[in-house]
Amino acid sequence: MSIKIPSHLKGLSTTEVKESQQKYGYNAIKDEHKSTWYSMLFDILKEPMTIILIVVSVIYLLVGDLGEAAFMFVAILALTGISFYQDSRNQKALEELEKLNEPLSSVVRNGELIEIPTHEITVGDLCVTEEGKMINADGKIVHSNDFSVNESALTGESMSVFKDTEHPEIYSGTLTVSGLAFFEVTSIGAETKLGKIGTSLLSIKDEKSPLQIQIEKFVKGMAIIGIIVFLLVCVVNYIQTKDLINSLLSGLTLAMSILPEEIPVAFTTFMALGSWKLLRQGIIVKKSSVVETLGSTTVICSDKTGTITENSMQLKAVYDFKTNAIYEEDKFQNKVIAELIEYAMWSSEPVPFDPMEKTLHRVYEATQKDVRANYQMFHEYPLSGKPPMMTHCFRNAEDHHIIAAKGAPEAILQVAHLSEEQITQLRKVIRDLGTQGYRLLGVAKSTFGSTDFPKQQQELPFELLGFVVFYDPPKKGINEVFQKIYDAGIKVKVITGDNAETTMSIANQAGIIHAEDHITGAEIAHLSKEELAKTADEKVLFARMFPEAKLAVVNALKDNGEIVAMLGDGVNDGPALKAAHIGVAMGEKGTEIAKQAAQLILTNDDFGKLVIGIEAGRRIYTNLKKAVQYIISIHIPIILIVSLPLFLGWAFPQIFTPVHVIFLELVMGPTCSIVYENEPLEKNSMNEKPRPMTETFLNWKELSTSIIQGLAITLGLLFIYQFTYQSGGDEDKTRAMVFTTLIFSNIWLSLTNRSFYDSLWSSFKNKNYLMLAVIILTLCILFSILYIQPISKFFKVTSLNVNELSLAMIVAVVSVLWFEIYKWIKRKK
Repeated sequence: MSIKIPSHLKGLSTTEVKESQQKYGYNAIKDEHKSTWYSMLFDILKEPMTIILIVVSVIYLLVGDLGEAAFMFVAILALTGISFYQDSRNQKALEELEKLNEPLSSVVRNGELIEIPTHEITVGDLCVTEEGKMINADGKIVHSNDFSVNESALTGESMSVFKDTEHPEIYSGTLTVSGLAFFEVTSIGAETKLGKIGTSLLSIKDEKSPLQIQIEKFVKGMAIIGIIVFLLVCVVNYIQTKDLINSLLSGLTLAMSILPEEIPVAFTTFMALGSWKLLRQGIIVKKSSVVETLGSTTVICSDKTGTITENSMQLKAVYDFKTNAIYEEDKFQNKVIAELIEYAMWSSEPVPFDPMEKTLHRVYEATQKDVRANYQMFHEYPLSGKPPMMTHCFRNAEDHHIIAAKGAPEAILQVAHLSEEQITQLRKVIRDLGTQGYRLLGVAKSTFGSTDFPKQQQELPFELLGFVVFYDPPKKGINEVFQKIYDAGIKVKVITGDNAETTMSIANQAGIIHAEDHITGAEIAHLSKEELAKTADEKVLFARMFPEAKLAVVNALKDNGEIVAMLGDGVNDGPALKAAHIGVAMGEKGTEIAKQAAQLILTNDDFGKLVIGIEAGRRIYTNLKKAVQYIISIHIPIILIVSLPLFLGWAFPQIFTPVHVIFLELVMGPTCSIVYENEPLEKNSMNEKPRPMTETFLNWKELSTSIIQGLAITLGLLFIYQFTYQSGGDEDKTRAMVFTTLIFSNIWLSLTNRSFYDSLWSSFKNKNYLMLAVIILTLCILFSILYIQPISKFFKVTSLNVNELSLAMIVAVVSVLWFEIYKWIKRKK
């Protein structure tokens, strides 16, 4: 290797390395809680929703309907597969941390510089890092040359930081920007700052969405009721008939009508289809249940750079030292500042890759005669010094020299040989522009005539030309995005590693309200739990935040009852992304850690996509409620028409058999799962406040509405039953009339429940072709059952004439469409 080792640096001996590794272990982050595939599978299979699906499948097998049993088993496999895939994601965040380490690291051992596998680094090792290298352990610098690091992965700061023996701490996962350093390792593996981020990721458990929890409770309750009624029907039927098999069949028929297997299937379908639709719009959903949580988001916590801003520095203005004046963009053609712009360009890389340098080249092209092709760079000083600066030296065929430098304003002031009065004046300019959120670079030129350049660029004679003033603008349309967020009743918090002044300026430009209410990560660290809860609620801007502080704020907001969406793109955002109800990572510029910790990825880093996600979440939540209310309403008449004739001792106690119930399940399944999912967002949904986290999925008013709808349909069916029987109809005719009336009622119910506010007629404007297709298919199957002899015989029904069909339709309309009068009164109020 070409690196020269200072004579006083020897590093550890072979014996010391072994002793240290025995004491401290290896430089790797171990996941002691890593789940095996079979333990994850067992956790999924013991979920109540999965158990109910398995029980329903077994019931269908007992009944002998192998087709429906097979369908339910396929649903179980699909649900288990999706859950298994999502659970495996939890382990990948930690594994991604390990990828930040290079396979080999340079260390000094026994006085020699060698390369070793990174995991073999141990405490006390003497490591070497140079420009472009990743630092693979925490340590303290013992020797350095113009050494600077980029700590954005940990702090969020995009500016490089200079380090030396006076400021010796360096950290694993950071990148060496310039120079070289020898450092003694103080922490490895899980004990490093980066490792502790990994540990905090592990300690945060995945949370079920509020809706998922509520639906599970509801399904559990229905399942318990189903078991009780199943036993009751079996006993009553056996007492009356003394027929065990017939009693068991009656009990299973009623149990199937009660067990709400459509609800968990509907939930999975809504989430899966919602995820698929969002994917088509550039939003990757890694955990489908998060889709509905999006709709109930109450707080959005966002990073600044790359989320609110474009992450591209633009030249806002220039400050000319000679005239003591600021020239904004429309004055860049002014000849007074031509030299300043020219030298700012020459001080940049000839082939720029940095956004600021690209801007300087672009402005030069637009304002001056381009002579770049005539000059060649023959000497350069890379970014170095404390504060940093860089110098480039060019010459043309006539041996005319251009020596240009740019860097931190203070660095240029130090080499420009200015008076104290001038420095005081310039520092005021720097401060005034800095408080407006701008980033400044000083520009200077040198007239050094010799080619015998000094070792340090600071030794050259420089003349200050002025400052170039950059800013990272807010993304286009971000104001409209935040306005939509505020209109939806959602609060916004900015959590960033940048300073408060810069972030406040950008936040104000982006339309964020009350951005002046700010606090720093250091201040947060000293707050009690109660003070943090209050601060998290009141403050809008959180500056100079480190990972633990970000995590603390997110947890405090959650403790306050908020549903939190967190946007971030760095390693330092990982714990907060993982802890939030909805972690959102940037797809283009986000780190792998952020992407793995998040549940949502915006593929093109467009903040506006989050609003689309929130709209989708609200639509899905509303439509899922409609689907569940529909399920409850239509289950009630099925349950009662199966049980009441038995309990009341009517002529035909088994008016429905398992075949009829299975058919009804097949009709209800796609109606609630696919048709309602396809319903569009209701108007004004994005102008309402998010639902409270404590609100139950179905409140008593909504539940009672569904029960009343179900009872009204039941009354209609009982009327048809008695009317047909009293008119001399036999069991098959009575069954046909009741069955047909129930199918017609089901169709009208699915239509009227498309909205619990707008009329059925206005809902026809929402073009949902799936609704029409399912209705036509249902009617075709119904008429096949009624009028195709072999099928009629199988279903034990007879055909119906026009008058009988008309009566069934009239009763269905009356039983269901009374609800339109209720909605009309509701609208009038």
